[in-house]
Amino acid sequence: MIIDAHHHLWTAGYPWLQDPSLERIRRDYTVEDLTEVIGNAGVDRTLLIEAGRCDAAETTSFLRIAQETPEIAGVVGWASLTDPDLAATIERYRSGPGGHLLVGIRDQAQAEADDHLDRPDVRAGLATIAASGLVNELVVRTAQLPSVARAAAVLPESTFVLDHLGKPAIAAGGFERWRDLITPVAARPNVVAKLSGLVTEADWATWTPADLQPYVETAVALFGTSRLMFGSDWPVLTLAATYHQVKDALTALLGGLPADVFGGTAINTYHLELT
Repeated sequence: MIIDAHHHLWTAGYPWLQDPSLERIRRDYTVEDLTEVIGNAGVDRTLLIEAGRCDAAETTSFLRIAQETPEIAGVVGWASLTDPDLAATIERYRSGPGGHLLVGIRDQAQAEADDHLDRPDVRAGLATIAASGLVNELVVRTAQLPSVARAAAVLPESTFVLDHLGKPAIAAGGFERWRDLITPVAARPNVVAKLSGLVTEADWATWTPADLQPYVETAVALFGTSRLMFGSDWPVLTLAATYHQVKDALTALLGGLPADVFGGTAINTYHLELT
């Protein structure tokens, strides 16, 4: 079974999509679009990730969609890490339609300061998510990776999932800095990383699998395949590639379809119940 551990759905009105550079993806992406693209790529199940709208209504909508869509095995919803009622917010998600499919929480930490995850109120939010049995999903910039390592060290009971390998600056040639900063993150056994979002960190027009190779090889060396997951980051990926191109590039770089990267790690990390 092949699992895509990272994709989105959205409507054209999302505020962040108004950036002129994103005009190509400024449209509605529906469940029908999703099932067509993964079906053509031989993907069996997916994980639906909050898409930057940053409101509870998006998460409740995604959970309802997941309940009605067999291909979606779980949802990583949005909540503010500094919400004083975070535990109640999680409980509301779980008590609604599809609530049993909530597997993690993600806030948009990439928009915050480099040391955002060091704040006591943010750490309290991370601890609340861990205590609820959910994954702490992190979308961060490379400069924030040291704070990820520190958070993982002080919250060993939490499982952290690092999206997009920490968003290395592939197009700008940022390999050495990224490698130095992600190494302490990978040293924390409670951190899992996604091989996702790399083509849009590379040059959208000229990238090749060779541009991704040092990042993928380093991730495998540091995390091992048992702590890596395939994620398409569809439909963001369409800024630079097709779904097939991303999946095929990772398959080539990994020398095939490792069962853990393309399914097992996601099942274990998110405790997915698949039928």
